[in-house]
Amino acid sequence: MKGRAVEANLEVDILANSALWRGHEELLSKALAAAAQAEARAGTVSLLLGDDVSVAELNQQFRGKSGPTNVLSFPPAPGTSEPGFLGDIALAAETIVEQANFQGKRFEHHAAHLVVHGFLHLIGYDHEKPADAEAMEKRERAILASIGIEDPYA
Repeated sequence: MKGRAVEANLEVDILANSALWRGHEELLSKALAAAAQAEARAGTVSLLLGDDVSVAELNQQFRGKSGPTNVLSFPPAPGTSEPGFLGDIALAAETIVEQANFQGKRFEHHAAHLVVHGFLHLIGYDHEKPADAEAMEKRERAILASIGIEDPYA
């Protein structure tokens, strides 16, 4: 299923290839819009609401790693994208379900956290150094709180 959501300053192109995502697209678009607003960004994001197989293929192709991961972010390559395009985010449904169950979280809240996490990667955040991880987690907490989602690190 394909869709497009427009939330204030952000346009989200959605491609869902797993039934597990049905009914969750609106919250994920809302989470992306909250992240864009918090970071004063406007533009377009492509969101693949994938399954483990499709995300594992992307993980192998672009990162050289086997198996699925919960979220992948692909900022546009310099000089190759249309103006206002912020990048692509891919989520793996089964992996996120498994993680949410293990952590005692609601699936949609964990997915919203990961889409915010992916968005922050698109605009330059990373968590390689402890100070960078702390800054990124602080932004994630604030953005999620703005849409009524509890601290994902609690």
